Amino acid sequence: MSRVVHQEQYRRLPWMLVVCPLALMLIGLTGIDRGDALVSGGQYFTRQAIWMLLAIPALLAATWIPYRVLKPLVWPLFFLSLVLLVAVYFLPARNGSRRWIPLGPVSLQPSELAKLAFILALSRYLMYRRNYRNLPGLLVPFAVAVVPVGLILREPDLGTALVFIPVLFAMLFAAGARPRHLISLVLLGVCLIPVLWMGMSAEQKSRVVTLFTQVDGGPAPRGDGYHLHQSKQVLALGGPFGSEVGGMAVTDPFAYHLPAARTDFVFCLIGERWGFGGCALTLGLYLALIGRGLAVAAATREPFGRLVAVGIVTQFATQAIINAGMTVGLMPITGLTLPLLSYGGSSLVATCFSIGLLINIGMRPGYEMHADPFRFDA
Repeated sequence: MSRVVHQEQYRRLPWMLVVCPLALMLIGLTGIDRGDALVSGGQYFTRQAIWMLLAIPALLAATWIPYRVLKPLVWPLFFLSLVLLVAVYFLPARNGSRRWIPLGPVSLQPSELAKLAFILALSRYLMYRRNYRNLPGLLVPFAVAVVPVGLILREPDLGTALVFIPVLFAMLFAAGARPRHLISLVLLGVCLIPVLWMGMSAEQKSRVVTLFTQVDGGPAPRGDGYHLHQSKQVLALGGPFGSEVGGMAVTDPFAYHLPAARTDFVFCLIGERWGFGGCALTLGLYLALIGRGLAVAAATREPFGRLVAVGIVTQFATQAIINAGMTVGLMPITGLTLPLLSYGGSSLVATCFSIGLLINIGMRPGYEMHADPFRFDA
């Protein structure tokens, strides 16, 4: 019987969720390698390759251990993530922010753990409730989101904090919250933008202002406008086919200078090295990954698994849209990494573990035999 079950699960394995992440990680390595070459050195490529060797086992572990065993652990994991988010404030700042906990030769970024812990905790809370069908019932889900968002904003890390809001709304909608209530909350959020603005740091405000004052061409501006100017320039230098084939002939070495190129702006390095085709392939792989993830969520009738799938897919989509948008001047530069492509061990391991959970859910779409699954689905 057990053998038949395993064969059935293997047949359901969503291979697109295996192929796309591996392809994206390899593309990311080529971009990081190009970043090392542009600065005539660096070991980011080697380090990222090592992190990949650690992230793939995390993906496999999350795939084969039934995801339902996580249910009793989600709230302790969520509170642990909050403790770690508080702990960063007692550590020395790095580059003006407190986002990392040093662990010997490596550093842990608690906000990466907090994103997944938030999705798991909210999924557990929303499973069989009906109170989020009215406005007062939405207070607890929003409180679950506000606490980590507030702690992350104070690091400061605007980009990561922004990810929580679309994830919250997508999961509430998938659970059965009334659209008119969600729209009312969106309008309320728009009214509270001035309050958010007053709470933002001077650096965060400057990056938002830069979005509306950017000017294409001419000399590189100073301040935060420099990052945006250089990101668009490096992306354009690849031309249609990229520097591997030809690219644009530029003799000025400063034209390729791009701060945080291998983390926040790795998409620019991919465009410079592989041109328009490389950018299109990258975005196509993200679309395929997100589309297959949504298909897994739609096919899953077990509430916890379905909500976790919706949260993970929304997180990936939000990060990809924000990161790609900020590199071309459509969104403010927030310091948000590109999943699976940007350099960073905490991000890569957490992302691969999340993808493993998504695959896990796709292999086990059944629901539990108590309460009515998604009673408000219609």
